[in-house]
Amino acid sequence: MKNVRTEKRLLKALNKQSVDRPPFWFMRQAGRYLPEYREVRAQAGNFLDLCYSPEKATEVTLQPIRRYGMDAAILFADILLIPDALGQHLEYREGEGPVLAPITDTAALSQLTPEKIHDRLDPVYETVDRLSSALPDETALIGFAGSPWTVACYMVEGHGSKEFAAPRLWALQDEAGFQALIDILVESTVAYLSRQIDAGADAVQLFDSWAGVLSDDQFARWSIAPTKAIVDRLRESHPETPIIGFPRGGGSKSREYLLETGVNACGLDTAMSASWSAEALQPIAAVQGNLDPLTLVAGGDAMLNQARDILNALGGGPFIFNLGHGIVPQTPPEHVDELSALLRGE
Repeated sequence: MKNVRTEKRLLKALNKQSVDRPPFWFMRQAGRYLPEYREVRAQAGNFLDLCYSPEKATEVTLQPIRRYGMDAAILFADILLIPDALGQHLEYREGEGPVLAPITDTAALSQLTPEKIHDRLDPVYETVDRLSSALPDETALIGFAGSPWTVACYMVEGHGSKEFAAPRLWALQDEAGFQALIDILVESTVAYLSRQIDAGADAVQLFDSWAGVLSDDQFARWSIAPTKAIVDRLRESHPETPIIGFPRGGGSKSREYLLETGVNACGLDTAMSASWSAEALQPIAAVQGNLDPLTLVAGGDAMLNQARDILNALGGGPFIFNLGHGIVPQTPPEHVDELSALLRGE
């Protein structure tokens, strides 16, 4: 494992230091839009086998770096590896996405095994270690996990949803019971991210993909509070490692999220106003975002003009260029190349 940190643009931006240009990377930059990814994915057999294969997960993490020269690579894994490691049955079905055996009450929590998560997740740590050695010195490595609220949504609902009524109802009807699940996820997430950092991750990101379904008071209880608990714990053991939070759909509540959690940067979804973010968020911390992923599909002037608008609005402060959500499978690779060239100043 190597640890060349000081000259990496991403880390400078996260620490609010000056950079020659804004660093950039893209959520889901390793994925189905790349033919080389699809080839490795076919060899792996199924998605979980790909996540748990250090050789293959390393390869697909490196693929976009070789093509486009982003300033950061993000570990290829999935936010639902923690439920899997806790012992909850998880599978990925074609055309359906993740399917879990739903947890519906506190009695089911006794079946989870937090003390054994590293047994299942050890291949992920090996992937991080391999990437730390394989990446160019100037390229940062981002580890990640799902935030407790978002992971709990899938664990309770049993699959993806637009509303996640089941976890929201449990949180309303049995606050203490739902808190017990959140507590398990906080502990597991701290342990998981700590091991990623130990293995060589330069920074970590917490994806709260479903924060937007929460009301104001629920957002404070189930998004902000668990995130703050994780950040506080990680700062005790890894004080130099920057943490990015992504409370997708949080809107104006993102300011409270930044102030309360203490993350080094806040991810902006596509709907967030860049000008508002520059005024309300950048004085507190770095921001990351927020090109519409469909603009990347469209390409051409629509893509380049929106990218320039974002750079103009946010480039004067601590900023990391990214998308407002992940690259979608129908994205032409040549559009990613064209955008990357713009962001590199070419």
